[in-house]
Amino acid sequence: MSAPIVDDKDLGAPSAFTPEGLLSQARRQKGLAGCVVPGVCVLDPDGDIVRDLIRSGRARRDPDWACYHTELYLIDDERGRFGIIGGAIGGSYAVLIAEELFASGCVALVSVTSAGQIAPMGSPPYFVLIDRALRDEGTSYHYLAPARYADADPALIDEVEASLRAADLVIERGRTWTTDAPFRETIAAISARRAEGIVAVEMEAAALYAFGQARGRAVVCFAQVTNQMGQAELDFEKGDASGASAAIRVIEALVPVLGRR
Repeated sequence: MSAPIVDDKDLGAPSAFTPEGLLSQARRQKGLAGCVVPGVCVLDPDGDIVRDLIRSGRARRDPDWACYHTELYLIDDERGRFGIIGGAIGGSYAVLIAEELFASGCVALVSVTSAGQIAPMGSPPYFVLIDRALRDEGTSYHYLAPARYADADPALIDEVEASLRAADLVIERGRTWTTDAPFRETIAAISARRAEGIVAVEMEAAALYAFGQARGRAVVCFAQVTNQMGQAELDFEKGDASGASAAIRVIEALVPVLGRR
């Protein structure tokens, strides 16, 4: 059967609609100056990290960020500066924002998303550094030819893992299942994913890794495993400051490393 998700795709052809074009028109309409974002930027799908940084007074909104859909916050840390955008949930939205960030000067992108546990690697919450993601979503097929997985850059993942361990941060490493339909995770599908060696389910990594591979961009995705999909008592507890405190420690450890790229 023919399917639009794979039909009529010339993956090497340039796009008629570009992030540079979109941002240029947004700046014109809003009367904004050009915006150069920090070299390291972060996507925070849940928004808990952004809210905590704002609440603590560490984040300030970038007034020149021209995206129609999001607000970019800037954080100046003793280890370096980074930018962060909250609410970037789902592969298509995450990649739309990633395209805009890299068009605006980003050199390395980190995504920290909450995830459901498929195979236990500990007691939630804990972090998984994602090295590959199952492509059970749509966006990746617009960037890469059909395949089962989208892979991270292995050298980059090795570098990130070593940096986090040197900072005494406990991080697991593994593969995840990226889905567009979280409320269609059936028992049979979960069992099959577990048998395949997948440790968590989330909504962005496959799309972001496909984008990174196709565009030659540095992208690192983390799953903050916070739940057992509502099947356990007291589920979805993310820890201190709704998981933001632990996530910020991970981000801060990576800023000087990724900022050198």
